[in-house]
Amino acid sequence: MAAFNVITLEHAEAIVTGAENAGQAVILQISQNAVAFHHGKLGPVTAAVAAVAASAAVPVGLHLDHVTSEALLHRAPAHGYTSVMYDASDKPHTANVAATLVAARFAHEHGMWIEAELGTVAGKDGAPPLPAHAPGARTDPDEAAAYVAATGVDALAVAVGSSHAMTDRTAILDHQLITALHHAVSVPLVLHGSSGVPDQQLRQAVAAGMVKVNIGTALNISYTQAIRDFLAGDASRVQPTVDPRTYLTRARDAVASTVAHFAALLASPHHTAPMIGTPSATASTIAPQNGPVPA
Repeated sequence: MAAFNVITLEHAEAIVTGAENAGQAVILQISQNAVAFHHGKLGPVTAAVAAVAASAAVPVGLHLDHVTSEALLHRAPAHGYTSVMYDASDKPHTANVAATLVAARFAHEHGMWIEAELGTVAGKDGAPPLPAHAPGARTDPDEAAAYVAATGVDALAVAVGSSHAMTDRTAILDHQLITALHHAVSVPLVLHGSSGVPDQQLRQAVAAGMVKVNIGTALNISYTQAIRDFLAGDASRVQPTVDPRTYLTRARDAVASTVAHFAALLASPHHTAPMIGTPSATASTIAPQNGPVPA
C-alpha cells in the first residue's frame, strides 16, 4: 500500500485526487518535521488533512510519521490518530528497544497501531546515504524478529538499500534480504525512502514482502518543478502573476499525477490490505498471511 507524506494542504488534496484517479486506497502521512513546519501545532494540520481524507471517494488512512518526540506521540490520540511511526533508530540498539517498547505500550493503551524502525534508512534531515555495507546499513532478519518480539510493534521499517530524500531513482534494493525479513518477521514490513527506487525495484519489493511503501520526495520534486516552470514562463510578462493559486494549481495537479502513478504501480490486482491508520487495522489483521503479500 502506498503511503504519501503531506506538508501542505495542497499535498493532501493532490494525494487524494491521485488516489481517486488510480482507484486505490492510500495513506496520508504527517511527519514530525511537517508538524514543526506548522509551528509545532499538531491540531490544525491534522484537522485539515483529516477533512480531506474524509471527503475522498477511496479509503484513506491517516498516519503520524517519524515521531521521535514522546510529547508529540502523547498528543496523537487526542487528535484522532490511530496509527503512528515511532523512530528510535538513531539510538544504540538496547536504547532503541527500550524506547520503542515504552512507545508501543502507550500506543496500544490508546488504540494506536505502531510502526518502528530497525537498521538505518539514511538521508534523514540531510544526512548522506550509508555505504551499502556500512554497520547498520542493512537490517538483520534474526535481530528484526527479536526486536519485534521485544517491543510488540505492529509493523517494521527496515533498511534494505533505500535512502530518504533521494532526488534520482537509482537505489538498488536487496530483494533477498526483503524475502528473508518477510519470513523472519511476524508483522508487515515498511519501505522508507521509496522515491529513490525505480519502478521495477518497487514491484519486486512488494512481491518479496513489503506491505507499506512510503513516498515523499517524489511529490516534492513534482510540486516544486511545476512552480519553477510556471514562474520561469511568467517572468517575461508585463504584469507577472502574484496570485499563488495560479502556480499552486499547477503544483497540485503535478503531485496528483505522481501519486496516481505510484498508487497504480503499488496496487495488487489479486490482494488487498486492510487500511493501516484506521481502528480496524490491528497487528493481527494487517500481518502478512501465507501467499503473495498485499500491496
